[in-house]
Amino acid sequence: MTTFTFRDPVYPADAAAIAEVLNAADPTWPMTAEQVAHYQAARDPALFITEVLAVQAGQVVGTGSLGHDSVSHEDWRYWGDLAVHPQARGQGIGAALYSELLRRVQERRAKEIRTMLSDLPHDAPGVRFITARGFVPTWTRYESSLHTDTADLHAFDDLMERVAAGGIVLTPLSELSGPEHERWLYELDWLLFQDVPMGLTLTRRTQEQWVKDELKDPTLRPELSFVAVDPTQNDPLTGFYIGYSTIGWNEMGGYGYIGMTGVRREYRGRGIAKALKVAAMRALAAAGGGEIRTFNDAPNVAMLKMNEALGFRRTATRTRYELRLEGEQ
Repeated sequence: MTTFTFRDPVYPADAAAIAEVLNAADPTWPMTAEQVAHYQAARDPALFITEVLAVQAGQVVGTGSLGHDSVSHEDWRYWGDLAVHPQARGQGIGAALYSELLRRVQERRAKEIRTMLSDLPHDAPGVRFITARGFVPTWTRYESSLHTDTADLHAFDDLMERVAAGGIVLTPLSELSGPEHERWLYELDWLLFQDVPMGLTLTRRTQEQWVKDELKDPTLRPELSFVAVDPTQNDPLTGFYIGYSTIGWNEMGGYGYIGMTGVRREYRGRGIAKALKVAAMRALAAAGGGEIRTFNDAPNVAMLKMNEALGFRRTATRTRYELRLEGEQ
C-alpha cells in the first residue's frame, strides 16, 4: 500500500487527471478534460467551492468537491461529489477526502450537505459510503432513455401538424440570433424553471452566468435544440419565445440528453412541449440517429407521462441524499 497526499487542483493542468478518475468511477457519464476545465472556469466566482485531490505515487487517484449550487444557493447548504479510482479503493482515500472536505465547510458553519447517486452498480459503493456516515435519501429522480432507431417518429405527425396549425413555429436554436435573443431565452428559462418540481429553493443566476452555464456549455447541440416561437406574441420579457427544449451531447458516451423543456403556462395543454421533443428526435434521426436520455423528478408526473408516451423507458433511479450536520441545526 502506497501512502497518499492531498493538494488543491490546478486548472487546466489537472483537468485530464480529474476526468480520468471521474470516468473510471462513473462510466455511464464520461467527461472530457475540456469539459472539466470549462465547468471550473465558468463557475460563478461569487459562489464558494472547495476542491481537493488525492495523489498517490505521483498520480491523481481521488477527487472531491463541496460548494454552493448556483441555481439553489443557500449559504449554509453545500453540494458535493467524491470519486476514488476503483484501482485505488480500500486504502482509506475516500474517507480521508471526505473528512478533509467536511472540515473545510464546517469551518464555514455548514448546516447541510447534499449529493446525488444512482441505483446503478457503479454507485453502490458510494451509497454504502455516505449512508454509513449519516446521509439519508430525500428526493427521487428518474432517468429514462430512447433510441431514435426504434422510435416511431411518424406516430406524431398529427401532433406536429396541429401545433403548426395553431401558429407555433418550432425553430432550431442554431437559427436564432439577434440583440434580444439571449435575454428572451434567459427570461423564458426563469419562468419555466420555477414551475419544475425539483424540491429546491431556487435562486436566479445573472444573465451573464446563465449564458455561460447554458448557451456556452460545450455539450449543447443547438441544431438539436428547439424554441417554440409565436410570431403574434411580443412579450416584454420573453418576446416571441413561448417555450423551448435543449439537447446536450455526451461525446464520449455517444448519447444526447435533454436539459430544460417547458412552455409558458398560457400555452400549455396544446402539445407544444411534446412537439418540441419530437422535433429534437427527428433532427437527431436526420443527423444519423442516436440515444436520448432524460431526467425527471418523481413529482413531475405530467412530464413523466409525456416521456412515456414518446417512447422513453425507465433506466435508472437517482436519489438525492442529505446530511444534517450536528451542532449546526
